[in-house]
Amino acid sequence: MTTLMESPSGETAPGYRARRTLPLRVEAVRQLKRRRTLVMGAVLGALPFVLIVAFAIGGSPSSRNGRITLMDTATASGANFAATCLFVSAGFLLVVPVALFCGDTVASEASWSSLRYLLAAPVPRARLLWSKLAVALGFSAAAIVLLPVVALAAGTAVYGWGPLQIPTGGSLGSGQAIPRLAIAVAFVFVSQLVTAALAFWLSTRTDAPLGAVGGAVGLTIVGNVLDAVTALGDWRDFLPAHWQFAWADALQPHLEWGGMLKGSAVSVAYALVLFALAFRGFARKDIVS
Repeated sequence: MTTLMESPSGETAPGYRARRTLPLRVEAVRQLKRRRTLVMGAVLGALPFVLIVAFAIGGSPSSRNGRITLMDTATASGANFAATCLFVSAGFLLVVPVALFCGDTVASEASWSSLRYLLAAPVPRARLLWSKLAVALGFSAAAIVLLPVVALAAGTAVYGWGPLQIPTGGSLGSGQAIPRLAIAVAFVFVSQLVTAALAFWLSTRTDAPLGAVGGAVGLTIVGNVLDAVTALGDWRDFLPAHWQFAWADALQPHLEWGGMLKGSAVSVAYALVLFALAFRGFARKDIVS
């Protein structure tokens, strides 16, 4: 099908540049103004305050059966509170915004019947996917960073600034805590690339945004369930869910990279395959909506 800017001979109109279509700034502004973006930001920003109120009502956490966990040190300092918020949200809550931002990319345009008009504008298919993927990953990263940043600020205001108390013993000084938390947040983002890629691939395969988002979240939950099946043995090492809490190694007295490197390799490998499938499938897809 010849686009509006392309002649039957294949020549493009003067001044047309494919790389200038659908600028990232335009796509980012469009996504930022959407209600689901604002609601998700409000939910993530409110979670630390909900936990602060819960601790205020229920009292300071205490050890259970002599075992001290990260949750038990939540009120020790602002850094501990930020680490606790990351701990309680990394397993599921942070999966939702990633799946939402990446699964709502192409499918939403198809559901609005605007996808074919974008391609007729003309926006090359690869350019459209790259623009939407870059913005979706940017918003996903912002969502993952927002929670610990708000938690650190709120926790410092309520519990004070101090060293990060390690549940297994010892502590990280204030100067070390922030870089270690940054490493933890970076790993959480990398580990969520599998969910992002899965949601993005599903978004190119369906016209229903909720189907892409729900499918990505559902399959992520299935991965968590499979990781809990100890009978799988070493096969669990190939599951991204098996490494989702490897970021805790960054909060040890001696930084351990082994688990995070293995988890990153597994996540990136799955993500690259799914991203490739998305681009390949969309390039051949018959766009009718």
